Amino acid sequence: MFPTIGHLFSYLTGVSLHLPVPTFGFFMVLSFAGAWWVFRSEYKRKETEGLIHPFIETFAETGKGPGGRVLTGRRPVLIKAQLLGGWGLLGFLAGFKGVYWWVNRSFYIGNLSDFLFSFRGNLAGGIVVGLAAAGMGWFILRQRPAAETIQVQDAVHPYQLMDRLLLACGIAGFAGAILFAKMEGVSGLNYYGALIAGALTYLYINWRHGIPLLLAADIGSPGMMLAYGVGRIGCHLAGDGDWGIANETPLPAWLQWLPHWTWSCYYPHNSIHQGVYIPGCPDNYCTVLPVPVYPTSFYEAVICLLLFIALWALRRKIKKAGVLFAVYALLNGAERLAIEYIRVNPRYSIGGWKLSQAQLLALGWIAVGLTVLVCLRTTLPHPSHPDPQPPQIPPRQK
Repeated sequence: MFPTIGHLFSYLTGVSLHLPVPTFGFFMVLSFAGAWWVFRSEYKRKETEGLIHPFIETFAETGKGPGGRVLTGRRPVLIKAQLLGGWGLLGFLAGFKGVYWWVNRSFYIGNLSDFLFSFRGNLAGGIVVGLAAAGMGWFILRQRPAAETIQVQDAVHPYQLMDRLLLACGIAGFAGAILFAKMEGVSGLNYYGALIAGALTYLYINWRHGIPLLLAADIGSPGMMLAYGVGRIGCHLAGDGDWGIANETPLPAWLQWLPHWTWSCYYPHNSIHQGVYIPGCPDNYCTVLPVPVYPTSFYEAVICLLLFIALWALRRKIKKAGVLFAVYALLNGAERLAIEYIRVNPRYSIGGWKLSQAQLLALGWIAVGLTVLVCLRTTLPHPSHPDPQPPQIPPRQK
């Protein structure tokens, strides 16, 4: 496998390159980038169709120059507080993890992803570096010349929400992924924790800006499926532990055209150091599983990318708001419910069934999808027509 991008580059090109960028993290960034593009495209399409509209926001403008010319452009009213809080948070995280790593650098503290997404850290180091970062930010802002501040109103298009959505949903998603993983007693990240926390944050921000929840859910459905599929590519290539149960049966005759690793894989050089030592291996990742397993992360990557293509094709054909989201919820739940039967995860006894946490949540997604379809069919009006009275955007006044 390819625990870092350097390993992957060397395998593809034959050129040895020390590039210690975690493969899983690299594909996580790609998944965010892909989702950003899909979300932004859907926001623009819905606005073009008249289903959502620009909204009004109030800004503060500072830095008036000679003749009243604006020197620094527009900034949100609470920009200083946001900047100081952001600098302080980043400083705290850097100190919390960095000081702990420095103090324990001579000991094995786990692989990079497990360490970064764990609660291990140096609290005193985090507080000191966080306060220092916030203080430096305050000092920089104090150096800016005092200027008149006036409030103006301006139109903001829904697709311009993407930057703040990406930040807010990313933070909430990572927090949810860590929390759900800890609840299950496993290391790393939990997909459904990220999905639930990120989705709730996404819906709340859209609701705050006047975008109907059903339309917001439709906009986000293809992007979420794409992000999951791309992320699973990173899981498989890195060998991060998201594999299945042991599979020592021979490759079926009707699948002989496929590489054998698509049926059962040993995950050599996996990123979490699972398995037995590979004799003579000079690398930092020198373990291989003693028995082959189902490469379930590969299966999910293929399935979810195909489901993304299906949702992307359906998005223009489905006219009633909420139906695309219901289809996404059903497909998402069914895919995860099925794949979990050959995955390694803790099981919980529910009556006569033994189900994993992911399967319980998958059943919840299926129930959500069915509920939305029933409600749309029986009670809700058809909301796909343009709003006859879009909000009036006043001319920008200074």
